[in-house]
Amino acid sequence: MGAPRSYWMVAVRSDYYEVCREQGFTLLGLGWNQRKRVQRMEIGDRVLFYVMERMVFGATASVAATFVEDPTPLWPSVDPNETFAWRVKLKPELTMDDDHVIDARLLAPTLEYVKKWAPEQWPMAFQGPLHLIPKKDFGLIEDEMRRGRPRPHVDLTPDPRHGPASREALVSAQNPGS
Repeated sequence: MGAPRSYWMVAVRSDYYEVCREQGFTLLGLGWNQRKRVQRMEIGDRVLFYVMERMVFGATASVAATFVEDPTPLWPSVDPNETFAWRVKLKPELTMDDDHVIDARLLAPTLEYVKKWAPEQWPMAFQGPLHLIPKKDFGLIEDEMRRGRPRPHVDLTPDPRHGPASREALVSAQNPGS
């Protein structure tokens, strides 16, 4: 198996993420509208899990087998007709417990992938379930996961008195040396 060709980020709801955790991050299922992207996933590609409601990165995995179609319901869905039938098998790499997940509010504004959005609007970049992200961004997040240090919760809501500069200073203060 060669070097990963692609680096993916899957943006999921908390209930979907919990099912993936229960399965040991060995399977990823996506909806009918993601079929073409799932078909592009190759063995060895890397996958990063982002939990939308919590704004955290919680796990990484590698694609272990190319896609299959399987309509067996495994994950909760807001659409009763959605079974996330486009599936790839995964090999878990890094999984974080709830106390050590990576707070995306601290890293996301610094990612190359979100540069076309204003720093305070970075969540817009994560709309939709599946994203190709730069290797550099994937590596940065995975390095933080490897460190495994708990991060203090920091409120990154922009202070209207100071504008975006105070937000950037806060991110810099949380990531010294970056």
